[in-house]
Formats: sequence, C-alpha cells, structure tokens
Amino acid sequence: MNMQGIDLFSGAGGMSSGAAMCGVKVKYAVEYDRDAADTFGLNHKGVTLFNKDVREMKASHFKGLDRKQPVVLFGGPPCQGFSTSNQKNRDANNPNNWLYREYLRLVEEVKPDWVVFENVKGLLETGDGFFLAAVLNGFKELGYTTSHFVLNSADYGVPQKRNRLFIIGSLHGVEVNRPTPTTKKAITVAQALKDLPALENGDSIDERMYCAAARTSYAKALRGTLKICHNNFVTYNAPHIVERYSHIPQGGNWENIPEKLMKNYTDRTRCHTGIYRRLREDEPSVVIGNFRKNMLVHPWQDRGLSVREAARLQSFPDSFIFSGSIGFQQQQVGNAVPPLLAKAIFNNIVKHKA
Repeated sequence: MNMQGIDLFSGAGGMSSGAAMCGVKVKYAVEYDRDAADTFGLNHKGVTLFNKDVREMKASHFKGLDRKQPVVLFGGPPCQGFSTSNQKNRDANNPNNWLYREYLRLVEEVKPDWVVFENVKGLLETGDGFFLAAVLNGFKELGYTTSHFVLNSADYGVPQKRNRLFIIGSLHGVEVNRPTPTTKKAITVAQALKDLPALENGDSIDERMYCAAARTSYAKALRGTLKICHNNFVTYNAPHIVERYSHIPQGGNWENIPEKLMKNYTDRTRCHTGIYRRLREDEPSVVIGNFRKNMLVHPWQDRGLSVREAARLQSFPDSFIFSGSIGFQQQQVGNAVPPLLAKAIFNNIVKHKA
C-alpha cells in the first residue's frame, strides 16, 4: 500500500513533512501565499504545488492520483478567526471562518479515503461550537466516519506546549483512536536549542556554524550530519526594548519590567501575559505563534528568537530552509503544524489498510 497525499492550505509544509515521515507520498499541495509556497517547493521536491486560492481548485487538478492506492486529503483552513488570541475576529462574520466549506467541497469532489482536518483549539468554542459541528456534520453527510481530539504537541516529542484540534475522517468506516503519546518526559527548550549558533540582537547572516556538538537525541535527530545551519535571522530591537529584556527572568514576562521602562503603554496592566515572555530552559516552550509580535525572549540572551531557533521548537529539521524576508519566515514557522505532531496523526492512519 502506498498512501498518496493532498495538502490543502499547506503553508511551509509542516503537515506534509509529518506525512512523509510515515511513508505518505504527498503528490499535490495548495498554498495561496507566495512566500510560504516558495518555502514548500524548496523543501518538498517532486510535489505538484499550486500557488492558488483554494476556491479556484477542482478535483481535475489532482488527476495524477492512482485511485487503486489510498488517498489522504489533509490541511487546516486559515485559523485566525478561530484563535483564542484573536477575540475580535472570532465570530461568524470573519470570511476566513468560511473557508472550511471549500475544504468540504474538495473532499466531496475528490472523495479521498481519509481526511485530516487540523485547526486551533479555539474552533471548539467559536460560535458556541457551531463551526466544529458544521465541519463534523459536513464530513458525516459525505459518508465519513469521524473522530476528533485536541493534542498537545509536547506529548509527541515537540519541545513546545501547543494544543491543536484534529478531525480524522474515514470513508471506510474506520474510527481512529487518539494517538498514544510518544514521549514520557517532555523535551525542554535547553535540550532543543543548546547547540545552535550564538547570535545577537538583529543578526542577519543566514548561514552559521553550530556553537557546540549536538548532545541530546532531539538535537541530533534534527541536525543530522550538518555542520552549518540556515535561517539564523533575529529581529532587530531598539535599545530600550533590549533593556526591558534584561529585567525578565526565565518564565517571566512584562510584569517583571520596571514601570518606568513601560511608559509608552497607556495602561501596562492590560498587556497580554504572553508579551515579553522569556522562555524557561527546563520546560517545553510556550506556543511559538507570532513570536516576533509577542516578543518571546531567548532563555539566555537579551534578544528575540531566531527563525532557526523557533523552527527547532516546532520540530522542523535543520535541513528545512525557509524563504522570504525575515517577517515572512517568522510567520511561516509560527503558522506551521509541528512535523512531529503531524507524524503522530499520520502514523495512526497508515497502519489501517483501508
């Protein structure tokens, strides 16, 4: 059996990376954003990539599938409207909230053997559960048996606490169980980052030598035999921002910054708890979402995270190269599904013969 994959809303390709680890042959991908599509193409050779709006896609675009072999269609429609950190747009009026209908339309046209629908945990609550029910009912009407669960990536070998919702649907009546956690003890930030290059605020040199040997199994697995790594870009922060960083201990946030250094905030007490958070080295990271906007602080240095450091915390291998400007690279990393989390999902699917 050689399972074939179609990746919708692929982004940089985190889900495709996880699928490929399980032997899924990803044949097609669809991504509207030019920079994310460039990154996907750079890292997923041999995949037919459509840099198009999903609304323009039809089943005929995927005519190269071998229908004697099983097909899995997977992906997550843009989730800004469902995110718990985006309360303003978290309602039925956000047009992005309706892209799940395009996903269902393509499922109806393609009729894959399996579907994997991924999204933020916030989908459970949005519209009092309306969107979750709409997706589940949509799959049911198309003949799919579904199961869904929220998974924390830290349980599956990713050095990050990140909850994601997965809906798995089978056209052949298979109900898939929640993946068994793959790690008993979570990977920490230190275990993930210790060997990466020593950088400074505003660093902009792409290629760097590692600063140490890879000493943890996690770092060894992601680094492989590489001697240098790419994407060592750090946002430049003004001196007054760096001074703020210097007051924050590991695990601390904006509350640790002296009030006199926060005078540009009208009401500093209304700052989100995730702003100016310095990562703890002895725990998995907090969510690597918009890590530049949230000003996540490096555990040992007074600067933000580099693109490569954030990619490590997302479980991307060091051989995976991100393209575009630093801002677009940061966005691609933050938006991605951690490959090792995706791997846990696809492992649970490929073991079924149907």
